[in-house]
Amino acid sequence: MPREETITAKSIRLHGPLAAFVLLIGAATAAAWLWSLETGTRHAGGALDEELAVHARAVESEIERFRYLPAVIGRDGRILAALRNRAPDPVAAANRYLTEVRVVSGADELYVMAPDGLTIAASNHAEPTSFVGHNYRFRPYFQDAMRHGAGRYYAVGVTTGQPGYFLSSAIHDDGNVVGVAIVKIDMAPIEAAWRNSSTLVALADGDGVIFLSGHAPWKYRPLRPLGETALAEIARTRKYSGIDLVAAQPIFSGDMLATATLDGEGGEHLLRSRGIEPDGWRLIGGTPTAPIRANASLVTLLVALVGILLFGAAVYLRQRRQFIRAKLDENDRLERRVDERTAALNREVEERRRAETELRTAQATLIQTAKLAALGRMSAAIVHEVSQPLSALDNTLATSALLAERGDAHAVRERMGVARGLIDRMRRTVKHLRSFARNEPAATESVAIATSIAAAIELARHRADGEGVAISVAASPSLMVAANAVRIEQVILNLLVNALDAVNGRTRPRISIEAANAGGMVEIRVSDNGPGIAEETRERIAEPFFTTKQTGEGLGLGLSISRAIVTEFGGTLTFDSKEGRGSTFVISLPAAQIGDKTAPREAAE
Repeated sequence: MPREETITAKSIRLHGPLAAFVLLIGAATAAAWLWSLETGTRHAGGALDEELAVHARAVESEIERFRYLPAVIGRDGRILAALRNRAPDPVAAANRYLTEVRVVSGADELYVMAPDGLTIAASNHAEPTSFVGHNYRFRPYFQDAMRHGAGRYYAVGVTTGQPGYFLSSAIHDDGNVVGVAIVKIDMAPIEAAWRNSSTLVALADGDGVIFLSGHAPWKYRPLRPLGETALAEIARTRKYSGIDLVAAQPIFSGDMLATATLDGEGGEHLLRSRGIEPDGWRLIGGTPTAPIRANASLVTLLVALVGILLFGAAVYLRQRRQFIRAKLDENDRLERRVDERTAALNREVEERRRAETELRTAQATLIQTAKLAALGRMSAAIVHEVSQPLSALDNTLATSALLAERGDAHAVRERMGVARGLIDRMRRTVKHLRSFARNEPAATESVAIATSIAAAIELARHRADGEGVAISVAASPSLMVAANAVRIEQVILNLLVNALDAVNGRTRPRISIEAANAGGMVEIRVSDNGPGIAEETRERIAEPFFTTKQTGEGLGLGLSISRAIVTEFGGTLTFDSKEGRGSTFVISLPAAQIGDKTAPREAAE
């Protein structure tokens, strides 16, 4: 009887430590939830900011590729003749000219207005919604062109009812403003792409009214309540003709929130925004928070399970020790058996601890692998692989602007053809990137390596010329490899861009590209006279997300993706570098077999 009372007293004294242990598990679970939620939100916000930067560049590029056009058509003799003499023949000639330019340029509409605001010629002169004869002097793009020489404005068409972005330029004759040329850009394709995006994307004007949105319920609604002054100005310019903004429900009651609940869009979304100048627009992006919360719940559950296991083990060990002490007091002859059992229990506890440590390590590895795979399939491939053609497209448009200023319409049309070719290339590149991300093998074909090198150099030519970099090439046209044209061109371009970065700032920058047979393989060597690669970074140079560039100048994926592409076709990517003496990257690919029935294909245009 006294022994039972002693054990009961010990059990009562255990309540205090056990309660503290339970509270500790609860605190750890809550901390795991908050940490997982905050970390997931931060990563999702960073990815959303990067995606918004891509969307903003797409909007700016779509507008800027037509920026030259009003000034060009305003210099044409047929337009000037129609403004001087509004007789039927000059006006008809101007109408035909505007119609032809619309077909060639891809603009939505083009038209010319007299100084009093009356439209005298338009590309849609023969359509029921013709602008000819209508007066649009109330539009800000006309007023800005008359006052400052140029204007830009987004609005819903008062004649067609179709929205668009208007670019205008004053037309001069003998030093006097005799009219205004206007180009209307259809931005519906951008909005259609947003609707198919996995994230929410919307664009609001300077007054906070959303006019493009991948989420239909947000379109033509203000972010916050509009003031009387803003409503009056919108009504005066008929910016949103036929749309009742007074009755439109504001999306937010005050300043824009960090999150928003969207009907039909999967619940709550995390929001980010980015400004687009010079129009004062704001690009808004949103990504669902449900995956973030689900991941946080999973981490919290794992922490709670581990805590429960530890709690059970602690209770078990405490009770077991009490039982052993009782047995020792009752019978000395069981001492050896108790010692053996205690040692076995200690080994079991140690094994359980090691198993739990290995489990947590495996779980962390799986989570990190999933994150890298998701980044590789989505943002990394698209942002990195599209950035180079976008840069080339920007250079082409810049050249077009200079040609437009010189009045060389034929050269401008040629450069615009090049721009459209680059856009087609981006579509093909993204298609191949999707295939690469799904780990599906690309079609193998006979590729002329000299053509691939020439195509890569063409994309980087503008930057090389601008930085005074001499690029020498030694590659026979007969050298053929068994690979895929688009992907091999992608690898060569990545190495060429890295070489341009390496020689930037050198006194006599040089880059050489050589290709030669090497025992059944074709070796392509890309060499530069840059500073070389530091010894401490050579082993990590091809790791994903490792980069020696400044923050924002690169993702650190170029060499990693290039090595994966070369390996896919049975080749290798190696390098040799000495500090102060430059670097040489070597691509080794299987040579195309003689008699291969696969027709040789050139690199992607």
